[in-house]
Amino acid sequence: MGRVSGKVAIVTGASRGIGKATALLLAREGAKVVVADLKAEEGEAVVAEIKKAGGEAIFVPLDVTAEDDWKQAMAAIATQFGRLDIAVNNAGILYSGSVETTSLADWRRVQSVNLDGVFLGTRYAVEAMKPHGGGSIINLSSIEGLIGDPTLAAYNASKGGVRLFTKSAALHCAKQGYKIRVNSIHPGYIWTPMVQGFTKETPDQAAARQKLVDLHPLGHLGEPDDIAYGIVFLASDESKFMTGSELVIDGGYTAQ
Repeated sequence: MGRVSGKVAIVTGASRGIGKATALLLAREGAKVVVADLKAEEGEAVVAEIKKAGGEAIFVPLDVTAEDDWKQAMAAIATQFGRLDIAVNNAGILYSGSVETTSLADWRRVQSVNLDGVFLGTRYAVEAMKPHGGGSIINLSSIEGLIGDPTLAAYNASKGGVRLFTKSAALHCAKQGYKIRVNSIHPGYIWTPMVQGFTKETPDQAAARQKLVDLHPLGHLGEPDDIAYGIVFLASDESKFMTGSELVIDGGYTAQ
């Protein structure tokens, strides 16, 4: 307990899945948590769960693709908590399509959320953290930011972009002496509403799920907490010598 005690964290896409698990675990480990999402009702429910357990949290509405939303979210954090120490850029969408079947509109939609959202989140987190002596930014990439998939053209591009953008931001912050660390995390398939929605497109859902399971040498899919624990490690001082790094939590997927 207390691994991030006294720190203030924002988690995007925090109403469900990995984001929710991360918000709850950060709160359990002592952080004050800003639950950021477009889904207000579900986000407020996460805040209520944190408060019920004795933690401190607020909800802020946030469309990660909208710069004005980021400005308003940072203003709310400054008013409520006075500082920001941890930023988890988790919000993302999944889109299935090859280079031939993906439309330009869908391509741009995926990049807007998965890549532009991470850029804006990192940019505004750096701005908020600089005056207070540093912090930790964790950007959610994916195994699909490390390897290719013929049916995930836009998603591959967005997550690969997150991976290298993270390194650029990490080097900039280090060379400027900001004491802000920036790392990416690369989950395998985690059983979240997003992945569940992915399998629903297949008539035989059980077979579709098993196909995903079979991709992982450990023989099962990950759970949101598997990633949340990695995020808390990157958010805490336990990882103080890590920046521009990739934390892969994938059940052996990319070891093959």
